[in-house]
Amino acid sequence: MLWWFKRLHHSPNACLTTLYNLAPDFMTSAEVANKLPKDFIWGFATASFQIEGSTNVDGRGKSIWDDFSKQPGKTKDGRDGDVATDSYRLWKEDIALLAQYGVKYYRFSLSWSRIIPLGGRNDPVNPKGIAFYSDFIDALLEHGIIPFVTLYHWDLPQGLHDRYSGWLNKDEIVQDYVRYAEVCFRAFGDRVKHWLTVNEPWCVSILGYGRGVFAPGRSSDRERSSEGDSSTEPWIVGHNVILSHAHAVRLYREQFKVTQGGQIGITLNGDWAMPYDDSPQNVEAAQHALDVAIGWFADPIYLGHYPEYMKQMLQERLPEFTPEELKVVKGSSDFYGMNTYTTNLCRDGGDDEFQGLVEYTFIRPDGTQLGTQAHCAWLQDYPRGFRDLLNYIWKRYKLPIYVTENGFAVKDENSKPIEEALQDSDRVNYFKGTTASLKAAVLEDGVDVRAYFPWSFLDNFEWADGYSTRFGVTYVNYETQQRYPKESAKFLVKWFGDNIDAGDRKLQ
Repeated sequence: MLWWFKRLHHSPNACLTTLYNLAPDFMTSAEVANKLPKDFIWGFATASFQIEGSTNVDGRGKSIWDDFSKQPGKTKDGRDGDVATDSYRLWKEDIALLAQYGVKYYRFSLSWSRIIPLGGRNDPVNPKGIAFYSDFIDALLEHGIIPFVTLYHWDLPQGLHDRYSGWLNKDEIVQDYVRYAEVCFRAFGDRVKHWLTVNEPWCVSILGYGRGVFAPGRSSDRERSSEGDSSTEPWIVGHNVILSHAHAVRLYREQFKVTQGGQIGITLNGDWAMPYDDSPQNVEAAQHALDVAIGWFADPIYLGHYPEYMKQMLQERLPEFTPEELKVVKGSSDFYGMNTYTTNLCRDGGDDEFQGLVEYTFIRPDGTQLGTQAHCAWLQDYPRGFRDLLNYIWKRYKLPIYVTENGFAVKDENSKPIEEALQDSDRVNYFKGTTASLKAAVLEDGVDVRAYFPWSFLDNFEWADGYSTRFGVTYVNYETQQRYPKESAKFLVKWFGDNIDAGDRKLQ
């Protein structure tokens, strides 16, 4: 181990070239049949506020996370996103590392307030923000890496929150979001062919306006927030996010898709819900959990209506779409974007509406744990659940699935010596399980999965956890900003090299 670490410390990228054996030039037809299709998309993922830093550089305006993360008690370690992984300055090094890994796709998000500092449809566009992302996209393409771009990953311009309460104001936010999307389509759509409108609207709605643990931190809990109504605001915000997404997609399809030829959709978080036992009430509870975690957004977008269970649970608190709005919403995603991390055992009888009035646990009836515990209390390793969720999504919504996030935070990794942190065996085991489940879902179950993006390319600012939780396959020393590949990065690079059909190899 020591020789590897010493070499890695001096030249982390150069070491990667020695890691893997090349696949044989000749392959049997059986071997090809046991591989993912040659056009399968894989790469690593990040988000702008989590990595960029440079929050007051080159005309960027504030996002709702800038001041929120500086408030005492809002992040576990009391740290903010002003530096993060310094990727606004170190982007060339990051692209070089991605190229060294051999990835062909990179999922990243644009900072709305870097592009339109005040955020609104009548506010000026920042040319330096446009130039930064344009240069970044060009450099990716020069390295043979295809950009997979998220328009909104939680960092609403603070100016819009101050001006009209942001996502709570349907009439204003839909127009401003669509204008922001249009600016991005015009500036980058000649080179970007994969668009995600919004990342995880459940988190935007529940964590930002229900539990109050994410910016802007609104909640009925007055110890946490002086403003907010957790019984109504999350459902209003979710409704407005769906409409903003849908109108941006309509704009893209009507004005840009024909000439730019890209795909556009939304990406939803949602973990597999498994009944605690086979009792009818717990089987029903698991479906209720899925209805709120996934169906809340997926059912209107793909099926044209809110889940019946949500209508029963919330009644008049759940906003209604007009017939005209539903025409825009239904079918407003070219694919199913899926972020998922774990499986929850579900029991009837919970009192949390945000979980569908369902209790979550990781403890089986016999007292055993579902899987390996992550650093986050909400995450355990259970790869079978990943396969089950892929099948559920495919059967229910019948569109190609792009897995845009999936990952694991090793327990206490942040406090380990770097030599030990790089040997992230729990994360490797997690990815061994999920990649095997992915392959089985595609090749054995017939699920149309077209992409897989492990989260995350880098350790980074992990929102309310600050820097104490690490999801990266690349270790970041936050004092020096030096990057070090972990064993999980090596595993994933080799696995996809071994398990995607190269397409140009001769068969024996």
